[in-house]
Amino acid sequence: MDHILNIFRALADPTRLRIMLLLQKMELAVGELAQILDQSQPRISRHIRILDEAGLAERRKEGSWVFLKPGPASELEILGRIFRSEKVAESEQAQQDQAQLSLVRKARAEMAERYFSAHAEEWDAIRSLHLPEEEVERAMLALLRDAPLGRMLDIGTGTGRMIELFGAAAQSVIAIDNSPEMLRLARAKLLESETGSETDLVQKTELKQGDFNHLPLEDAAVDSVILHQVLHYAQHPEAVLDEVSRVLNPDGLVLIADFAAHDREDLRTEHAHARLGFSDDSMKYWLGASKLELVQTRTLDGGELTVKIWVARKTAVPSLHPGSGKHTLHKENLKRASA
Repeated sequence: MDHILNIFRALADPTRLRIMLLLQKMELAVGELAQILDQSQPRISRHIRILDEAGLAERRKEGSWVFLKPGPASELEILGRIFRSEKVAESEQAQQDQAQLSLVRKARAEMAERYFSAHAEEWDAIRSLHLPEEEVERAMLALLRDAPLGRMLDIGTGTGRMIELFGAAAQSVIAIDNSPEMLRLARAKLLESETGSETDLVQKTELKQGDFNHLPLEDAAVDSVILHQVLHYAQHPEAVLDEVSRVLNPDGLVLIADFAAHDREDLRTEHAHARLGFSDDSMKYWLGASKLELVQTRTLDGGELTVKIWVARKTAVPSLHPGSGKHTLHKENLKRASA
């Protein structure tokens, strides 16, 4: 009884109700809420504390920013009907808040555009070393064609491209990056064309700050993992794969796209690559030691750097001879991938 009373006390304030309606649209930072509601951050923070204590909202720190999303109590059926009510959504105050929310979306998009413009030359220099990214993406999609992604984890999400590529086929998405700036870029990218199924993608995607050496997830929390051009930043790739195995469900899939072993030392000195690509032997060994059985590989030539894609499945028992593991996929839909 007390819990229900706390919920309705928390909602018995116009500002807190406005906050909850806004959070149904998208995750927002405290500063963004202050801008939309035209109130000071300390005042907004007090309202957020009350919503948090009632289970209506959850706070998450991301660098120096604090983001807010709906909490578990907001999923109560009666509250869902209130938040989705046309009468509420079409009220004058809700429409004014929606107009201010549009300005926040625009500001995020402009921030992303400035970042991409500033780094375009750097990224183009790396892309010029291998075949077009579109071909890499086609190969990745072919390898996971019809594979059940379930709860998907995108490690090192960067600009969120893997969410765009695979998110629609997943039940839910957790995207992790160590950089608050990159998470803000991914968040802005997700909102660029928010219509139809893409709206669903925004709703089912959770962006979290975290280190791939210590993933902020429980054991067996996800069904599939994607590491796209991420592993070469790891000083100890084997430790990252141990973490991947820990959070992956038995029989879950992991896809790694990265460079084959190369000698471009400038990528280490100028672009912070800790590893100059990976050999198949090393990848097989690390995967096997982490209870991940290599089931498919693809080699994509077409430039100075060769791109490799490795697909592995979590096994119950680590392979005794990871270097000689089987290369036949366990699922028929993955067998077609090399066709």
